[in-house]
Amino acid sequence: MTRRPRTAPPKQSRFNYATMAILGGVFILGIGIGIAFSSAFNSDPQNVASREFIDRSAPDAELCVQFGASAMVMNMRVFLTMNPFSVYVSQPAIEPGCVIRRNNWNLLEQRNLVTNEQVRNCKNRMNTFGYTGTINNEPEIDCIYQNDSAQNLFLRNQLGPGVVPPNNDNF
Repeated sequence: MTRRPRTAPPKQSRFNYATMAILGGVFILGIGIGIAFSSAFNSDPQNVASREFIDRSAPDAELCVQFGASAMVMNMRVFLTMNPFSVYVSQPAIEPGCVIRRNNWNLLEQRNLVTNEQVRNCKNRMNTFGYTGTINNEPEIDCIYQNDSAQNLFLRNQLGPGVVPPNNDNF
């Protein structure tokens, strides 16, 4: 009679499938809550990474959102020397601003903030107006050009390689 070797009873794992599923769910829930907190709460004034923060910071925020779009205005100067050829750029100063849609220019005209000649010149170049400061207290208004060649590369990466996002924000 041959004896069969005795096999050891199978080791039981500390974690069964139910425990692993619960831990996985808690992990995913934690990531979701972390993302929600980091994107919903903008308590740091240095962080202007949300559209809502920029809209609230715009001059005349309600008027700006209704008749145009809030913007971050970057003021800087560029110096170009020819001999030797060099380019120097000053430190940019960023401030809140507003871009007015073309069909809402009458808002600026009614308040005598732009002249007929400024409107004609800006319209001839197919541009629009943007301003900083409050509209009731001598805003700094410029005829600005929309640069369609500057594309949002963040959107391109989300839509897939080689896909150009549609341009629906023509002012």
